[in-house]
Amino acid sequence: MPLDIQIKKNPDASYLDSATVELNGSLDTATAPELERQLAPILASQITDLIFDLAKLNFISSAGLRVFANSRKRLKERGGQASFIHMQSQIQEVFEIVKALPGVAVFQSVKEMDAYLAARQRRHKMGE
Repeated sequence: MPLDIQIKKNPDASYLDSATVELNGSLDTATAPELERQLAPILASQITDLIFDLAKLNFISSAGLRVFANSRKRLKERGGQASFIHMQSQIQEVFEIVKALPGVAVFQSVKEMDAYLAARQRRHKMGE
């Protein structure tokens, strides 16, 4: 499934130097490079805070997690941050799994990790 990306600078005065990134679809090996390409000018600008709206993101792989981690790192270097809102439950579960095991190599390869994450998200959607 493709990924629709909408990036909007926040006009609200309380959100100066921030932008919202709305993602619709799947963030995976095929779509992550396009998100990186679209985020590059934002990360090179004066924007210090990115808000990722994940309401319509229905799948994420390790490639997508890498884009988020790299964005967060770049923002943190200049005192900013990345925030995530409106996560669907299967996406939240992936974030919780990764956060629960920081720095621990559990999978033999990216392919193995992606297969595991995909299976977990499918099971979660089916209510298991």
